[in-house]
Amino acid sequence: MDMMQIFIIGAGTLVCLLLLIFAFAGPSGAKAQAKRLDKVKFRHSESANVKVEAQMKKALSARRKQHRPTGDNMTRIEALAVRLERTGKPWRLSQFAYVCVGLFIVTTVGLFTQGAPILLCLFVGLAVGVGFPHLAISFLIARRVGKFTASFPDAIELLVRGLRSGLPVTETIGVVAKEISGPVGEEFQKVVDRIKIGRTMEDALLESAKCLNTAEFKFFCITIAIQRETGGNLAETLSNLADVLRKRGQMKLKIKAMSSESKASAYIVGSLPFIVFGLVWSVNPEYIAGFFYEERLIIAGLGGLTWMSIGVFIMAKMVNFEI
Repeated sequence: MDMMQIFIIGAGTLVCLLLLIFAFAGPSGAKAQAKRLDKVKFRHSESANVKVEAQMKKALSARRKQHRPTGDNMTRIEALAVRLERTGKPWRLSQFAYVCVGLFIVTTVGLFTQGAPILLCLFVGLAVGVGFPHLAISFLIARRVGKFTASFPDAIELLVRGLRSGLPVTETIGVVAKEISGPVGEEFQKVVDRIKIGRTMEDALLESAKCLNTAEFKFFCITIAIQRETGGNLAETLSNLADVLRKRGQMKLKIKAMSSESKASAYIVGSLPFIVFGLVWSVNPEYIAGFFYEERLIIAGLGGLTWMSIGVFIMAKMVNFEI
């Protein structure tokens, strides 16, 4: 079997994997049914609270049409630039490209010098060069978003105290930017800087919401926007929002504790083959060296990695709970 046949088999396996991913990641029927039930409730109910909720949903829908979120009309390069900005690091696209190319070259050359086939070297080098930087960025984004979410209720309560003392919203946001450290202070400082150069507070908050892409900050932006359109006691509304966000954080921690056993099992099952492969390689390298030059073993290894990827994807979906 020549290298072209190996390439065809590997490409067919990859296509099957992508089809399975798309099949599992389709639209949710439960969500569509819930939307239809909401429309029926809003259309036929006579309750005042339901009518007010319907008006709020219409206002939010109109606002979404005017301010589309990040990713709707963006190229991949622009989306990558937004991801780099979300890390909170002063990284540029050129630096990211240099890192990807460097990892690709080092991995490919290192495997080729060890006697691995050129196709396998290119495949592994591409996976490491593209996948590892994206994983690192995702880790940094998740860590920064976690810090922001943990401190955000405190920032809202400080904002409430400033409003109750008589300060306007813009000045209170500046106080929060100075008093709260970490990602919360950085994002509020960006809002203050945008307001200083002539942007409206609504647009400044929406820009931060697009960058952060967190539900908590979107709740905050929606609360500010609805209060500016309908009026009311903003301090009391934000105080209720802070309480809701704290309870939301507590619920996340409870779900994390309840699903920790399942996640640990998924991590162990997913990492065990690689651990065993590494142990056997350290004890007797000649026993499994054929996976790097024997054509049949290369095909078997790629097939095993494909099915393992499918299993890890399914386990990740089973233990991932969205609030």
